Amino acid sequence: MTVLGIETSCDDTAAAVLRVGDGVEILSSKVTSQVAEHADFGGVVPEIAARAHAVRLPDLAAAALAEAGVAPAALDLIAATAGPGLIGGVMSGFTFAKGLSLAAGVPLMPVNHLAGHALSVELSGHVPFPYLLLLVSGGHTQLLVVEDAVTFRRLGTTIDDAAGEAFDKTAKLLGLDGAGGPAIEKLAVNGDAARYDMPRPLLGRPGCDFSFSGMKTAIRQHVEEAVIALDAADIAASFQAAAVAHLISRTARAIEMAGEARHLVAAGGVAANTLLRSELETLATSEGWQLVVPPLKFCTDNAAMIALAGARQYLHLGPEAISGVMRLAPRARWPLDEREADVTLGSGRKGRKA
Repeated sequence: MTVLGIETSCDDTAAAVLRVGDGVEILSSKVTSQVAEHADFGGVVPEIAARAHAVRLPDLAAAALAEAGVAPAALDLIAATAGPGLIGGVMSGFTFAKGLSLAAGVPLMPVNHLAGHALSVELSGHVPFPYLLLLVSGGHTQLLVVEDAVTFRRLGTTIDDAAGEAFDKTAKLLGLDGAGGPAIEKLAVNGDAARYDMPRPLLGRPGCDFSFSGMKTAIRQHVEEAVIALDAADIAASFQAAAVAHLISRTARAIEMAGEARHLVAAGGVAANTLLRSELETLATSEGWQLVVPPLKFCTDNAAMIALAGARQYLHLGPEAISGVMRLAPRARWPLDEREADVTLGSGRKGRKA
């Protein structure tokens, strides 16, 4: 299948064209950031993001198709994020996808953004089902067993804030520019990770859930109580070490609950963190497992993962997967494991119930 993917769940506008069969060939992948548009507001403004997606997406999709050498009518499928995410942004992208689908006469597959991350590992090569997924991004921190292209069994989730959000908040408190994760990691290289005490959330607590709100509070207190110049490198290193240790401890518990899985996959923007990848590699090796992480450029939001997930789910479910798609409304909350939607927090974005 030749597939156009469209992703607009937050502040990155993305379009990609893939050829999906026994393997995956990336024909093009375009991503544009909105950092400049939101720079004066200290965070992503949903209304600004939605307008920027609407303005940029037509040209970006055209550029992706041109680079791939594929005309819209020659596509076999269009796959677009239908949630979860900032609802205005999701609506911008999915509405564009509906229009293109109708104009080109090409079927449209709605894709859960989290499924895109969950299945993105195939962009690195084949990994057999089932596998254990650590999904760590700005809006989500979850542990799931990925049983096939459409079946996800959740083992744990955040009960408050996501790991990526905690990195972003820490960077903001320290006055760092740019994306929080890379900024913290860069600063932490020269820091002393033992200088500042950080909480160890849910220590000794059963299960695989996460909590990052205590770390955010501790950092704010360290900043507010400092009577001398705060060593930003030390606090960045201390936070990073504590956050990674928390992620590793809960992932270790999930390995015990993962059944037949023998591959550990990390996806989402935080999966690009060097310390986390190193510690996950150590954990996987100690358990006789194999760690697989998508290429760094496909850890953060992108449309290649949406095209891939859409193709795999369409092939798995058949044409009934797109029944009524033109009447489908995008969703701000959309848990991968619907069975867990009303059981724990964290089933949607930023720890809220779906």
